[in-house]
Amino acid sequence: MVSIIGIIIAPVAVLRPTLIKIMVDEYIVPRQIETLWIIAAATMGAIVLEAFLSYWFSYNSKWLGQAIIRRLRFDVFQHLTKMHLSFFNRTPIGTLQTRTINDVETINSIFSQGLVTIVSDILTMLFVISMMLWTSWKLTLVVLAVLPFLILSTYLFKEGVRKSYEIVRTKISEMNAFLQERISGIHAIKTFSKEEEEEQKFRKINKAYTTANIHSIFYYAVFFPVVELISAVSFGLMIWYGAGGVLKNEVTIGTLVAFPLYIGMLYRPVRMLADKFNTLQMGLIVARRIFKVLDTDEHIPNTGTIVAKKLSGDIQLKNINFSYQEGHPILKDLSLTIPYGKTTALVGSTGSGKTTLIGLINRFYDLEDGEILIGNTNIKAYDLYSLRKRIAVVLQDVFLFRASIMENILMGNDEITPEEVIQAAKDIGAHTFFERLPNGYQFEVMERGSNLSAGQRQLISFVRALVVNPDILILDEATSSIDPTTESAIQLAIEKIIEQRTSVVIAHRLGTIKKADQIVVLEKGRILEVGSHEDLLDNEQSSYHQLYAHQLV
Repeated sequence: MVSIIGIIIAPVAVLRPTLIKIMVDEYIVPRQIETLWIIAAATMGAIVLEAFLSYWFSYNSKWLGQAIIRRLRFDVFQHLTKMHLSFFNRTPIGTLQTRTINDVETINSIFSQGLVTIVSDILTMLFVISMMLWTSWKLTLVVLAVLPFLILSTYLFKEGVRKSYEIVRTKISEMNAFLQERISGIHAIKTFSKEEEEEQKFRKINKAYTTANIHSIFYYAVFFPVVELISAVSFGLMIWYGAGGVLKNEVTIGTLVAFPLYIGMLYRPVRMLADKFNTLQMGLIVARRIFKVLDTDEHIPNTGTIVAKKLSGDIQLKNINFSYQEGHPILKDLSLTIPYGKTTALVGSTGSGKTTLIGLINRFYDLEDGEILIGNTNIKAYDLYSLRKRIAVVLQDVFLFRASIMENILMGNDEITPEEVIQAAKDIGAHTFFERLPNGYQFEVMERGSNLSAGQRQLISFVRALVVNPDILILDEATSSIDPTTESAIQLAIEKIIEQRTSVVIAHRLGTIKKADQIVVLEKGRILEVGSHEDLLDNEQSSYHQLYAHQLV
C-alpha cells in the first residue's frame, strides 16, 4: 500500500505546475475568463489530492515502521532472554540496551524516511524533469547547468554525515554501557568516594558523544545553504534565459510561471535525498548490529521432550569439564553423586567452581564434556522450562523487581495462591516481617529492592523459592545476608524444609553445614574430599579440617 501511494504521488505532484501553466497560457493570457473556473477547480482538486496522498503516505510509512520495530524489539528481547549467562558476563548491559531501544528505533527511519520515501522522491524528480523537458527543453538545460555542483556537494555531504553518524552510534553505546554500570554500582561509588573520578570519566565520554554530533551538525549546516545557493543560481539562470525567451516568443508566460514551481519541486527532494540516503545507510548499519545479536547462537537448546513433573533419584555428575573462556577450565573431569532426598554441602575457596556446579544442574550453561543425570535421565532430555520449575535457587545476591512483595514472590506464577505464599512465609518465619510493612504483602518494592535491607531481600528470596515446593533446593550462601537473630530463627525451618527434598548448600561459614549428609570440598575445579562433617573433621590432614580450624581461630 505504501509503495503504491508513493508511486501515485509523483505524477499527481507534477499536475499542479502543469495546470497552472495551462491556466496562464490558455485562459488568462487569451482572457478566457468565463471558463477560467474550470481549470482553477482542477488545480485546486490536484492540490487537495496531493495533500491527501502526502498525508496518507506519511502516516502509513510511519505506521509500517512502528509496526516492524515493535515486532523487532520483541524479537531481540525474546532472543536475549534465551541466551547463555556467559553471553551477559562478557557483553555490557548498556550495549544490549542500545541495541534493543536506540538501534531498533533507528530501524524505523528505513521505512518512515528511507527506502520508500527515496523511491517516491526519485520518481517525483524524474516526472518533474520530464515535464520540464516537454515544456521547454532549452530552458530545462539552462536550469540543470548547475546539476554537477549539486551532485558533488550531495556526495560530500553524504559521506561526511555517514562517518560522523557511525561515531555517534558507537559513542552512545559506550555512554549507555557506562551509565548502566555506574548507576547499578552507585553504592560502591559512594562507599569509596569515587564520585569526582566517575564524573571526570563521564565528562570525557559525554564530550566525545557531543563532538560526534557537532560534526554531523556541521555537515548539515554547510550542505543546506549550499543547496539553497545552487537552487538560487538555477532560478536566476531560469529568469535570465526565460525572460529573454518570452521577449523572443520562444518561451510562454505560463512556462515562465510554472518553471519556478518545477525548480522548487526538483530541489526540495534533492535537499533531503542525501540525508535520506544517509538515514537508509545508517539504518542498514544498525540493522546489521541488531541482526548480529539475533544471529548470535548462544542459547541453551531446548530439545528435551520429557516434562519434569517430579525430579527423583540421585543427581549424578559424570566426568564434567567446563570453562567460561577457552583455555581457562573451571571444572576438570569432575564426578560426583548427590544423593536423593539428602543434603549435600559444597565448600571451597573462591573460584573453586561451587556456583558453576549449581549453574550446570539448572542448565544455565551446557557442558563441554560429560553428563548430568537426575535419576537415570540426562537433564538434556527434560524440557528446559519444566526442569527449572522443579529446581529452586536462593542466591546470595538477591534480585528484586519494582513490584509488590507478593508479585516478587509469585514471579508471574498464577498456579500459586496468596494463601500458599503466606503459609510458606510462616514456615520460614518471614510472615511477621511482611505483616509489619505498610500494606503488608502489597508493600511496593523499589528497583532492585533498594528500600529493603539485605536480610529482608533474602527472606523474600526464601519464600520465592520454597513456595513452588521444589524437588531440588539450592542455597548459595543463602543466609549470609541475614543477621544472626533472624538466621537462628529460620534455621530450624530450613532444616525441616531440606529434609523433604534433595538439597545442595554452598557455604563459606562451615558451622552452618554440620548436619549436612555429605560435604564436598572443591579446589580449582576438582574434588578434594567427600564425607560427613565428623568424618572429615576427624582427619587432621584433610583440607576441610584445616578450613574449619581456620574459621574457629
